[in-house]
Amino acid sequence: MLDIRYKSILTVALPMMLSGFIQSVISITDAAFLSRFSKLAYDASGSAGLWYITMYMVFIGLGDGAQIAMAQKVGEKNERGFAAVFQSNFVILFIGAILLTLLVQIGMPALMNYLVTNHELAGAEQSFLEIRSYSFWAATITISIQASYLAVGKTTLVLIASLIAAISNIILDYFFIFGIGPFPRLGLEGAAIASTSAEFLAMLFLLGTLIGGKLKKHYPVWKANFITKFQLKENLKIGVPLLFQGMVALSIWTIFFIWIEQMGGDNLTVSLNIRYIYFLAFIPIWGFAAATKTYIAQYFGAKEFDQIPIIQRRMQLLTVCFLIFTFHGSVFYPEALIRLVSDDSAHVAKSAEILRVVSGSILIYGMGSVYFQTISGIGKTRITFLVECLATTLYIVSAYLFIKVWHWPIKWVWLVEYVYFITMGLTSFLYLKWINHNKEQILYE
Repeated sequence: MLDIRYKSILTVALPMMLSGFIQSVISITDAAFLSRFSKLAYDASGSAGLWYITMYMVFIGLGDGAQIAMAQKVGEKNERGFAAVFQSNFVILFIGAILLTLLVQIGMPALMNYLVTNHELAGAEQSFLEIRSYSFWAATITISIQASYLAVGKTTLVLIASLIAAISNIILDYFFIFGIGPFPRLGLEGAAIASTSAEFLAMLFLLGTLIGGKLKKHYPVWKANFITKFQLKENLKIGVPLLFQGMVALSIWTIFFIWIEQMGGDNLTVSLNIRYIYFLAFIPIWGFAAATKTYIAQYFGAKEFDQIPIIQRRMQLLTVCFLIFTFHGSVFYPEALIRLVSDDSAHVAKSAEILRVVSGSILIYGMGSVYFQTISGIGKTRITFLVECLATTLYIVSAYLFIKVWHWPIKWVWLVEYVYFITMGLTSFLYLKWINHNKEQILYE
């Protein structure tokens, strides 16, 4: 079981933070290349990217559920149970890949034309999504293996896979977007091909490490078929709320950006700038979120409940320290951060104003996410889904009032981030403080 000393926590969390940074590099690279290709390609990749991430949350949610379940099996020292969760997760993700591919190829064109007022933009988004949908098949293997590595704290292998994806994506972006040498000039579609190819290369690496690595020596993931109806139901019981939780959050954010596009002018472009830079802030939050789920699940499985408040406090302290280190530029030099994705001076100035406004909400998120992930780690994912629903409901109502009713300037519209993060953190804190999770122990004291 994992040690809760600061050094051990960082050993688990740092590779995940670096992995998150690498994923941000992929997004920022796509944005930087496409902003220099055309405004249409830049806007389409940003908007379609939200749709893609929303659907990808099916895999993330189910993978997070499997990670929690497997980490609990580690705490229980149940090797067969670990293998049963792993195998069941793969089957469920495979079915998800089939359904999502059909949705993108058949259902999305009509939906896109209905929701996006600019039909040229809608067509560009659809062409991007059709190519990116093939990544769902890579995700079936990648997320299955990644969940098992995170459950046992083997985060370095996940980091290496992210490095492979990032480096190959940057190289392929350069060749496919601009048409270097024998490669055709494909622009937006080239970015989609590059990202999809990069994800398959990362998948092949993780598959190789699983086949030739040591994990199968400790857990019989290949030796026999441990899939049962009971285990499939248990996986879905934990994973489906997380699936819908992520999809609800990103769906609401997608609606938010649709409303911004309907505001007209350059509001969508400057808001997409914020979205890309946001990923820098989320690096330490997501890294420690993954570590929190693993630690809480292992100690909960081992019934060492008294260690959980200590884990929470240490995760919060480390999250805030790393946030100050990685995201202080949002206050002191936001223009420099925005120039990473855009070189238009008017857009840079307007985006920098927004970045200063939302910077405080990130610190609130960093503190609150630890409480939120604690609830996930003990397997109460239905509660996190309800918390998510409450937070996103208040978020979208506030966004509607700010944009559609009161017609606020774009800078002040982004105050909705405070509504979401405060609601999520405060509700999670109150749940942990007052609800007796197992009728014997109160997990927050």
